[in-house]
Amino acid sequence: MDDLLGLKLEPHELGYGQIVLRALIVFVVALVIVRLGAKRFLGRKTAFDYILAFVLGSMLSRAINGSAPFFQTLLGGLALVAFHRMLAWLSFHFHGLGRLVKGSDDLIIENGELRENAMRRNYFTQGDLMEDLRLKSHESPADVKSARIERSGDLSVVPFEKSTKPQPTDTDKLK
Repeated sequence: MDDLLGLKLEPHELGYGQIVLRALIVFVVALVIVRLGAKRFLGRKTAFDYILAFVLGSMLSRAINGSAPFFQTLLGGLALVAFHRMLAWLSFHFHGLGRLVKGSDDLIIENGELRENAMRRNYFTQGDLMEDLRLKSHESPADVKSARIERSGDLSVVPFEKSTKPQPTDTDKLK
């Protein structure tokens, strides 16, 4: 096993076959680790989940290139995913921790009106807003009952129902 994986070699001494075998093993182990981590790891796009992806990728790459001990690095990756899952569980059961770990949403349009303070807090410009609204088939904030910047950074939009959209008054038409 030591010779096959080059476990006692320095990174620059590893052969092509050893690197390929390490990569295949790390891929399979990473797949198992990620599957153990639950669906939210790959399904969500919050900083909480991205951090795990970046750190796990960086860590596991070291097992492939030999710059870190092979089996200890795989175990470290498993520990990271277990910690992520534990934090997700705790966040589910303790709302305050969930807000701290995962963030929160922010209402930026309410009944067609912009909430400038919320936009400013999120560094979300009117250009950003208009782009996101167009991508969601809305021409203006006036078409939107509510819109939120979700904790993932995405914009979610709830349009007015046809019958509940505020109709312009005669004075609005003169403007």
